[in-house]
Amino acid sequence: MRGHDMKQEKKGRASALLPIGIFLVIFIGAGIISNDFYTMPAIVGFLIALVVAFLQNPRVRFHDKISIISKGIGEENIVTMCLIFLAAGAFSGTIKAAGGVESTVNLGLSIMPSSIAVVGLFIIGCFISVSMGTSVGTITAMAPIGVGIAEKTGIAVPICMGAIVCGAMFGDNLSMISDTTIAAVRTQGCEMKDKFKENFLIVLPAAIITAVIFFFIASGNAGKIDEELNYEIVKVVPYLVVLIGALVGINVFVVLIAGTILSAIVGVGTGAFAIGEVFQKMGEGITSMYDITVISIIVAAIVALVKEYGGIEFILNVIKKRINGPRGGEFGISILALLVDCCTANNTVAIVMSGPIAKEISEEFDVSPRRSASLLDIFASVGQGIIPYGAQLLTAAGLSALSPVQIMPYLFYPILMGVSAVLFILFRRRTTK
Repeated sequence: MRGHDMKQEKKGRASALLPIGIFLVIFIGAGIISNDFYTMPAIVGFLIALVVAFLQNPRVRFHDKISIISKGIGEENIVTMCLIFLAAGAFSGTIKAAGGVESTVNLGLSIMPSSIAVVGLFIIGCFISVSMGTSVGTITAMAPIGVGIAEKTGIAVPICMGAIVCGAMFGDNLSMISDTTIAAVRTQGCEMKDKFKENFLIVLPAAIITAVIFFFIASGNAGKIDEELNYEIVKVVPYLVVLIGALVGINVFVVLIAGTILSAIVGVGTGAFAIGEVFQKMGEGITSMYDITVISIIVAAIVALVKEYGGIEFILNVIKKRINGPRGGEFGISILALLVDCCTANNTVAIVMSGPIAKEISEEFDVSPRRSASLLDIFASVGQGIIPYGAQLLTAAGLSALSPVQIMPYLFYPILMGVSAVLFILFRRRTTK
């Protein structure tokens, strides 16, 4: 029996993917039926999916399942992400109470016309995410500005948040210090600079087209700003420190903590709140991030059980068996990264898990390591940028009081990035090892 279990585990099980399917059906189905995507809170959908995962595979004892999900929740990427949420919440709550968000928005709109404000959000997001190397950190820093611009210009909030998520995914995929880039390069055995060159040529057309689309959408939706745009430079300073710190590549935790301290000083100094209220404002911001933090923990638990039951192994094996020829190898690597990311809701984890199989495919079908690394990173980011249960969309939705599904129609960049990569596979001269 033990040998049979090991054989099944190696082969993988399609049924192990059931919890993810259950969540999508419940979450999206409830929204479509009721025409209101707030009907089913994301956390409830994920808890139902977790219960389904626990009910599966009765051969694994309940105690062992608890041990499995504990290890999954304690994984480095999950812990880091949750800590970023809390640090970002402290900064967001303090800077908002100090009046920094409103001053930053008014300053930005007084410099540039409202018709290009959304394009500005996308471009700034691109620069920050490339420098910071984290899409979640970029979204948490920029989301309040996006909401403020939407309120001032009359542009729909989902459009502004879509632009920010698109910019964040640009750097998550391309940055030299992004953990996805590092994972892709290490698993495929190529140089960082070679992967960057290969990647940049593919994503640049997608970024340019995305900027053009946002320009036309925003120019048709932006209203005239009649109110006076008052701002105080001193209240903008904490945001400038965070944005500049991110651009020069300072660690995201250092940047957010420095921004929080500066916001507290500015808030007390300008009389926005008393010194005794500093920790209260920080606490309010941190509390606002509890939902996304808990959701991240539940998703990690579901993924751990899906992996243990053989769901990821099933995808790896199915794709590997259907590859034929060099271009087929490139498509195989791409689909592999995309599907594993959709199952894990974490593009770094997806690259680490699918990387060894992608390496085998690249060697067998003569795909260069830099091309393999580039495709792994691109398609893991494509998946991560559009799934409604990924940290990026959940963060953007949580900080803007939206449903992830409301932002999804404006996620042009991840989709165009995938389209551009497919065209490169089909028509570009193949690079061999």
